[in-house]
Amino acid sequence: MTVQPLANGFCFGEGARWFEGLVWFSDMLGAAVHTVTLHGEMSTLRLDGHAPSGLGFRPDGTLLIVSTERHQILAYDGETVCTLADLTDLAPAPLGDMTVDGRGRAYVGSQARDGGVIIRLDPDGTACVVAADLSFPNGMVITPDGTFVVAESTARRLTAFDIDDDGGLQNRRIFADGLSGPPDGLAVDAEGGVWTAMTLAHGFERITGAGVTDRIDMAGRTAIACALGGLEDRTLFLLSSTDAYPERLARTRLSTLDAVMVDVPAP
Repeated sequence: MTVQPLANGFCFGEGARWFEGLVWFSDMLGAAVHTVTLHGEMSTLRLDGHAPSGLGFRPDGTLLIVSTERHQILAYDGETVCTLADLTDLAPAPLGDMTVDGRGRAYVGSQARDGGVIIRLDPDGTACVVAADLSFPNGMVITPDGTFVVAESTARRLTAFDIDDDGGLQNRRIFADGLSGPPDGLAVDAEGGVWTAMTLAHGFERITGAGVTDRIDMAGRTAIACALGGLEDRTLFLLSSTDAYPERLARTRLSTLDAVMVDVPAP
């Protein structure tokens, strides 16, 4: 697999998503959300005063944006940004990644190293904690069979849940353990394989219940987040940087967005 550069010149990319022909991702330290075309043309939505991280799209196309330090969820309708919810009362630590299901329910991680939680924000604005006692919950995906998978970064594992009819997370279990590095962002493919950004292991690995099936080496760069989409739904977009700790990258422009073709398409 050959990694091809797509875009650069931003501070710390997170929360990669593919939507309507564009790669969307947050620039946490740059206070912005960027979009990039398959030709590498970048556009920017400024979010001054926020440190955006996780992104997700509701069925109506509304973009939800995690504001990490403010414990807020923002909504962008294509024209304006508003505050959709304040999760301060439920979050023991700054917010991080997010995934949105087909009913528009947003699952958001609060990234405590011990005692981290996942908060569910429903379309009617109500919010509740649906999983607790997690070790720095990070990237999240929902597989084609409906399994919820979350990266527990400090525990170096992926944890799985079943989603009940009300959106609760049940039957907690190990999806993969003893990983080669702390996992960060996730992307899922049509076979249920979970592409995982292995930060300190400097690569992206495709993980199934049987273990690691593929690896993309990033030549010493820190793997942060990924998304599947693009041509034939088989382009894996890769966000990487020079350090796993955002605070060390303030005022730099060292993050990159790359792309590589993979065998199994997006769901």
